[in-house]
Amino acid sequence: RFLTSKEQFHAYLRARGQAGGEGEEEVKEKKEEEVKEKKEDEVGNCQSEPPRKRVRSEDLSQDGEGQEDAGVEEKEPVARKRARGQNKSRPCMKPNHYEQSRLCPSVTQGCAGQCPFGPRCRFLHDVAEYMATKPADLGHSCVLFQTFGKCLYGVTCRFAKAHLGEGYQNIVNSDLAKQWEGKSLVRNNLSKELQHQLRKRKFSFRKAEEYLRGLGEARKGGKAMGSSTEIQEGLGDGPGCPVLSEEGEDPKADALQSPSPTGTEGASPSRRLGSVTDEDLVKLRSCEKRKLEIQGKLYLAPLTTCGNLPFRRVCKGFGADITCGEMAVCTNLLQGQSSEWALLKRHHTEDLFGVQLEGAFPDTMTKCAELLNQTIEVDFVDINVGCPIDLVYKKGGGCALMTRSNKLEQIVRGMNSVLDVPLTVKIRTGVQEKMNVAHKIIPRIREWGAAMVTLHGRSREQRYTRSADWDYIAECAKVASPMPLFGNGDILSYEDANRAMQMGVAGVMIARQVPAGALIKPWLFTEIKEQRHWDISSRERFDILKDFTNYGLEHWGSDTQGVEKTRKFLLEWLSFLCRYIPVGLLEHLPQRINERPPYYVGRDYLETLMASQNVDDWIQISELLLGPVPANFTFLPKHKANSYR
Repeated sequence: RFLTSKEQFHAYLRARGQAGGEGEEEVKEKKEEEVKEKKEDEVGNCQSEPPRKRVRSEDLSQDGEGQEDAGVEEKEPVARKRARGQNKSRPCMKPNHYEQSRLCPSVTQGCAGQCPFGPRCRFLHDVAEYMATKPADLGHSCVLFQTFGKCLYGVTCRFAKAHLGEGYQNIVNSDLAKQWEGKSLVRNNLSKELQHQLRKRKFSFRKAEEYLRGLGEARKGGKAMGSSTEIQEGLGDGPGCPVLSEEGEDPKADALQSPSPTGTEGASPSRRLGSVTDEDLVKLRSCEKRKLEIQGKLYLAPLTTCGNLPFRRVCKGFGADITCGEMAVCTNLLQGQSSEWALLKRHHTEDLFGVQLEGAFPDTMTKCAELLNQTIEVDFVDINVGCPIDLVYKKGGGCALMTRSNKLEQIVRGMNSVLDVPLTVKIRTGVQEKMNVAHKIIPRIREWGAAMVTLHGRSREQRYTRSADWDYIAECAKVASPMPLFGNGDILSYEDANRAMQMGVAGVMIARQVPAGALIKPWLFTEIKEQRHWDISSRERFDILKDFTNYGLEHWGSDTQGVEKTRKFLLEWLSFLCRYIPVGLLEHLPQRINERPPYYVGRDYLETLMASQNVDDWIQISELLLGPVPANFTFLPKHKANSYR
């Protein structure tokens, strides 16, 4: 009784949205009439095809055979191009494009006379002039002021009415502010001093350079580090398998690529205070490293674009045990790029947190591992050997490392030698479909010193389509023992998780296979732990979105730039979230992750709106939380398959 057609679905949303509820009954009446007609047809012809098939055959007859019968010229069937990949040419509107006149940060921070640019500053310094052009406030309550007793964005805050006094003075709740004084809510920030050292190449990579020197000497002597032999039995040797040549690679990209800093200028700042240790002289043995207590835990996978800090906080609230930052490119981290370092930030509620690195060469990956080991707080570091996208693969990173076993060995051994925390590796079944090689690589990864492997049950060619091969994951779990192996792919219910755990894996990683498990229903962690199907209401789901926007305003800021950045990531998430089908509407449980949902009308208007796959409806949901969008606002989801036409 909830099924409907595309036209009726959008007619319902238009009628409810424009008339504020008027027209809803008319749509329901039309729907009831159609249901009666369908029942009559079914009674008259019990052998008729299902409605969806019948509609398709009618459409086909109009374009093809039906026209032949009518004597009309045959039309060529329109080829339906499958929406896949990324919207690379989508309009990229940065958040600062939505604000023409911006106030100088020195004024916001209360030191207007100390602007470092002086008369050359391109921002406004007159508060009254700024307030005259500032867009209207989005609400009367500021989440930063309510939570911390002080809003750092002052007059630029889009909820400034809550904390502005006479003369645009920023009000401070001193009692509440004292409770948070001296507490670090977000760790792993990039300091200006460290950024300067990285940009001037003055950071010391002593351990990494020592390893790379040994690697270079072994190469000159005709030896390979750690008896590195090519994995046999067709690992990337089959016809048509793009194996990157080991000998023909650019020598600049090899072990001694970066010049070694000389003198004492490159000494990195020490993080510890107290007694003198010998950790810089004596390398930790593998048995002395911190252990990963992960058996049977739920692991939120590193999700590019959507796996940001606010989203991880939402999943943490629903019971995620392990969280991991988004994939970070090691070369960008070594260059001190602020945008890349932002992916490493860790909220204080993330008690078991790791970062994922992507790279293709042992020199950059080993140096990056040493850099992170000295400068940030993490519980483990993960190597991405599973990324299927061309941009990464063609440079020799991601899945390409599965066909470059020598380089992969050098990377794993090198990173393990400089890290004080466990090293993990995420891989796929292989590069080509029906040519699984993970079972040959996993024992080697264990020998090289990795503490854990995560296996995604699809090949690079499969990307995120078709079903994950859990039988093969079970086979690999036996090969990996005693090293723990986490399985990944097609987890959308507690039943899927139970079935996966019976395969002998140490735990399950809940990721974003298309459609995405954690992104479709972040409360999946609660369902798995409580062993139940949660028929979550539209109001409860809307409250989750409200929490996300509050976390986003805390993280990215409550000024115009922060609001629009929060909106952007909210819309990216809604492009996945719309695929959830409420439990109370399902004919059979559970919902399958690769099933494309038909059009349906929910139990209320909000539930129907959240089921829409139209970008305009996602924007409407964002306006309910973050106010109206700017006049020149545009949005297109990152992935083409996220919005059905």
